[in-house]
Amino acid sequence: MRLAILAFGGGLLAASSARAADPQPYQVTIKPTASKPLNAALAAVSQLVGLRAKAPVSPFALIARAHADLARFRTALQSQGYYSGTTRITIDGQPLGAPGLAARLRALPASPPVPVLVTTNPGPLYTLGTVNLRGDLPASFRQGFPLHPGQPAIAASVITAQSDLLKKLHNTGYAMATAPVPQAVAQPATHTLDVTLAINAGPRVALGPITLTGLKRVKQSYVRRELSVHQNELYSADKVEQAREHLASLPVFKSVTVTPAAAPDAAGQLPLDFGFVEALRHVVALNASYSTDLGADLGTSWTDRNLFGAGQRLSFSAAITELGGSSTVAPGYDVEAHYVVPDWRQRDQTLTFDAIGVHQYLVTYNRTALTLDAILARRLGKFLTATGGISATQEQVTQEGVTSDYSFVGLPVGLDFDSTNDLLEPTRGVRAKATITPTYSYGGVRGSAPYVLAQGTASTYLNLGKPGRSILALRGTIGAIEGATTLSLPPDQRLYAGGSDTIRGYAYQYASPQFPDGVPLGGTSLDTGTVELRQRFGAHYGVAAFVDAGQVGTSGTPFTGQFLAGVGLGARYYTAFGPIRLDIAVPLVRVPHAGSLQAYIGLGEAF
Repeated sequence: MRLAILAFGGGLLAASSARAADPQPYQVTIKPTASKPLNAALAAVSQLVGLRAKAPVSPFALIARAHADLARFRTALQSQGYYSGTTRITIDGQPLGAPGLAARLRALPASPPVPVLVTTNPGPLYTLGTVNLRGDLPASFRQGFPLHPGQPAIAASVITAQSDLLKKLHNTGYAMATAPVPQAVAQPATHTLDVTLAINAGPRVALGPITLTGLKRVKQSYVRRELSVHQNELYSADKVEQAREHLASLPVFKSVTVTPAAAPDAAGQLPLDFGFVEALRHVVALNASYSTDLGADLGTSWTDRNLFGAGQRLSFSAAITELGGSSTVAPGYDVEAHYVVPDWRQRDQTLTFDAIGVHQYLVTYNRTALTLDAILARRLGKFLTATGGISATQEQVTQEGVTSDYSFVGLPVGLDFDSTNDLLEPTRGVRAKATITPTYSYGGVRGSAPYVLAQGTASTYLNLGKPGRSILALRGTIGAIEGATTLSLPPDQRLYAGGSDTIRGYAYQYASPQFPDGVPLGGTSLDTGTVELRQRFGAHYGVAAFVDAGQVGTSGTPFTGQFLAGVGLGARYYTAFGPIRLDIAVPLVRVPHAGSLQAYIGLGEAF
């Protein structure tokens, strides 16, 4: 061994005067074994593979990197149950210990890359021999333990079995349960591995007093109402973490931590401390969007996220709308006030009050309106929410030279389902919303008209490859109005298509029946659908291709009326707060005055 080391060192000295490529390019080949999991493990741990392109090395460092990989390959072999396996690495056909290897490499040019070959002889697959569970583990936990003699001695299986057992203990009151690293002894004669797991369950405890620290403006009574764990309940690590995550999701908090006591108290209970960092109370936001049909919208909002100390939110917003759009006549405005009371009367129940004033100068109609509503939302499950309330609107609308005053009251009732993973950029899950709104309208030149509006929309997101990279997004909308004809409805209450929410490529509201002069009339039925393929490239860029189609009818029955479709392409730039979207669409069926091309710019996906 000493002679080999001296020879190796002599090779380095001899190489010092040689000309060489530095860094030295190389190409790695890991000769596959009969085990696919082992092959994957070898490739995953190898720095020769992982750092080849990221961190080029000198000839000497290449040899050092290969020596370091030998230890990693030994670990990979043992992790897959091959405790007698061996690995051999050659560089340019020479073993790592070959005399003069460094000098040989230093004399090589940069091209072609030096070949590096990894050859592994796994040897026999070891199985579990004896499996010993030691410590004060309750008998019920020993039953059903998944490790048994004769199973492949896969390290991950042993670690997972111990981790699952600890998790079960932590979730059934054994908060202090611990376990050191499993001990394993290989038996080469029998190709088995004897495993010993020492589990210290400790006492079974209930939750003790729960303290709240760090609260300033947020009231303790509000936080305790939101807490889903309570004193005297059997300790469960998962339930405690779920309680922390729920509190952290409240807008009033920036962060929430939970710290169990180091030991049970005198009563044999385990105290908990929830620590809070409150979020900024006031938030100011700016927003903007643009489309060729509706022009630009520029707005701002101010929000108090904790008005009275129990999460009540008050916000005011104002926007200048419809700046320069092809479907608009002049700029309009939108002013809104929102007040939200979370957990009104009971948990998972939110009461919202809105006051909305708008002025619109659209080609379809001019409208000035004030809407007041109160909506109660009740969460029925993880993804499902029921809503109901009352809405009242007073407005003046001018259409086709006729100005009418309308007043109407609606009683919207709905269900919302949302299992998607992101608000602005969903890549999986389903969103669906269905509402039924009995409405009584009075005023206008055609008198009173009670009617019922029913509308539903749903979208889903399917991964076609690597999660979040290639997404097939599907959307469908259907709606109908019963009890009124098109002309008896206030113009803004009719159903329209055209624009980014329905059929892109057509100007806003223009994929609808029209008056003789080409102004959109609207209808009493609607059905639209979208197929969109989104492809992401690298960290920040992406493209989209889509087809929108549908129709608006005047009979109150969906799937009637002229069928229209638009197609388009989009570009995406992904930021930390969501994708910036540019979509360009054209109509496949021309409609008078609807335009031949539309562009849409905004934050977040179209749906």
